[in-house]
Amino acid sequence: MAHNKRLAAAYKAVDRNRTYPLAEAISLVKANATAKFDETVEISMNLGIDPRHADQMVRGLVGLPNGTGKTLRVGVFARGAKAEEALAAGADVVGADDLAEKIQAGEINFDRCIATPDMMALVGRLGKILGPRGLMPNPRLGTVTMDVKGAITAAKAGQVEFRAEKAGIVHAGIGRASFPAEKLLENARAFADAIVKAKPTGAKGTYVQKVALSSSMGAGVRVDVATLS
Repeated sequence: MAHNKRLAAAYKAVDRNRTYPLAEAISLVKANATAKFDETVEISMNLGIDPRHADQMVRGLVGLPNGTGKTLRVGVFARGAKAEEALAAGADVVGADDLAEKIQAGEINFDRCIATPDMMALVGRLGKILGPRGLMPNPRLGTVTMDVKGAITAAKAGQVEFRAEKAGIVHAGIGRASFPAEKLLENARAFADAIVKAKPTGAKGTYVQKVALSSSMGAGVRVDVATLS
């Protein structure tokens, strides 16, 4: 009952027929994040694309200037010196055949997967497990690389991955409700900028159509697209 009252109050505070300037939307989301835990602030962007077509897919990585407030667990496929480099850089799980066996057994203790190029023959066999979870290393995303240390450091520093869903929506967590408003504002603009830069060649018409912010347990707040940049 308390949960329903809290959510009702959050919805009451938001004018559903209005689009808010980004800074005001962030203030509203922060004010309505009244759950008993530090809620994640999430951004959702409706794009004028059809991701079923290869030339309209939007996917990439963006480093948020103020991090996400979440500790990302990183798994690395590497051998020898590169495995040692990964451990020294703070990887949570490092291995080769042993790591592949754990994944096949359903033991996936990481949120981002990085691999050196020589490991991709092994990693490729795990595609049916890692692919649907969005964990498959990809050279275009910088997660298949010899710069293991750089990839781990970027992931731990607040790098988020984005990928358009079937309906053309991209979304991501851009911080915690406890973050100062200006830090959430910087993160939101960095994310939106990355989406705009990732505009595919096949996109026609209005690219960024709708934007909304919300917290994990709060009401969605529509954002004026013009205020993103």
